[in-house]
Amino acid sequence: MCRAGTGLAAPATVTTVPDAGGSVMRLRLDAAAFAPEQIKVAVYLPPGYASSAASGRRYPVLYANDGQDMVAVGLQATLAQLYRQHAIQPVIVVAIDMLADRASAYGLSDRATSRSVVGGSSIGPIGSRAQDYSAWVATQLVPYIDAHCRTRRSARDRTVLGWSLGALNAFNLGWQYPQVFGRVGAFSPSFWLAADRSSASAVEHTRLVQTMVEHGPRRAGLKMWFAVGTAEETSDRDGNGIIDAIDDVQNVIEGYRGEDGFSAQGLKQLGYSINPDYARHPSRSTDVALFLLQGGKHDQASWKQMLPPFLLWAYGGP
Repeated sequence: MCRAGTGLAAPATVTTVPDAGGSVMRLRLDAAAFAPEQIKVAVYLPPGYASSAASGRRYPVLYANDGQDMVAVGLQATLAQLYRQHAIQPVIVVAIDMLADRASAYGLSDRATSRSVVGGSSIGPIGSRAQDYSAWVATQLVPYIDAHCRTRRSARDRTVLGWSLGALNAFNLGWQYPQVFGRVGAFSPSFWLAADRSSASAVEHTRLVQTMVEHGPRRAGLKMWFAVGTAEETSDRDGNGIIDAIDDVQNVIEGYRGEDGFSAQGLKQLGYSINPDYARHPSRSTDVALFLLQGGKHDQASWKQMLPPFLLWAYGGP
C-alpha cells in the first residue's frame, strides 16, 4: 500500500473499494500558511497495486481538484469499467477536497513573482490565495505522494484535472509548473475571469488566462484537454452566436481578434498542435484537444460524461 508517513499528514486510514478492485487511502494534510483547516485528500489506488509491490511497479498519477465531487462524477465506477475493458492503464488518483474558501484557492498565479493573479466576480475576488495553494500542490503534495506511493516521477506521468474554478486552477498548475505536470484536463473551465468587468469589451480585453497565454512562452511537453458543454449558459458577450463558455476556451486555444481590432494570441500561435473537435475525431496525437459535450451543462452530471473520454485521452493506449 501507499505509506501514510509523517510530516505533512496525520495518520491515514485505508479502506477497500471492492467495485474498483483497489483501495482508497484518506489523508488529512496540513497547510497552515493558507488553510486553517486540514486539507482532505483521498488517494485511489488501482487494482493490483498491492500485489505488484514485490515487482516494484510504478504508476502514473492523476491529481484532481474538488475531490469531494468524486462520487458525484462517478470516478470509481468509471475507472472500474475502463479497467475491465482494458481501455486505460492503471493510474493512482489523488483527489484533493476543496478548501472552505474555494474561491480563494482555485484561481491563477504568477510563479515568477510568487503572487496570486486575482480576478473579480459577482461573488467577490477569485484566486486571492491561488499562489499559496498552487505552490503547495506542486512543491509539497506532489513530493509527499512520490515519497509514499509507487509513482512515476516525471512530468509526463503526472496529470492535473479540475472543473469550473477547479479547472481554472488545473490549467494554472500545468502552465506555472510544467516541470511537475505534463498534462491538464479542464472541464468547463472558468476562463471568463477578467481583470476588468466594467463592460463586455473590457472583459474580452482583460481575460486573465488569455493574457497569460498571450505572454507565453510555450511550455514544452505540456498537453491539454478542454471540455465544454454546449448548454452551459446563454450569455454571448460579443454577439457572435457562440456562448461565452465555449468562446472563452476556443479563444485561449485558437487566439482572439475582436471587431475593434484587439487581438491576443492563443495556444495555436505559440506552436501547439490543435484538435478542435475531439468528440468527432478522438485522436491523442495533438498537444491540445477540445471536447464539446452536446447538451452539456455546468454541472456534475455533465462532468461525469466528460470523464470517460478524458481518461481515454490521458491513459488510453501505449
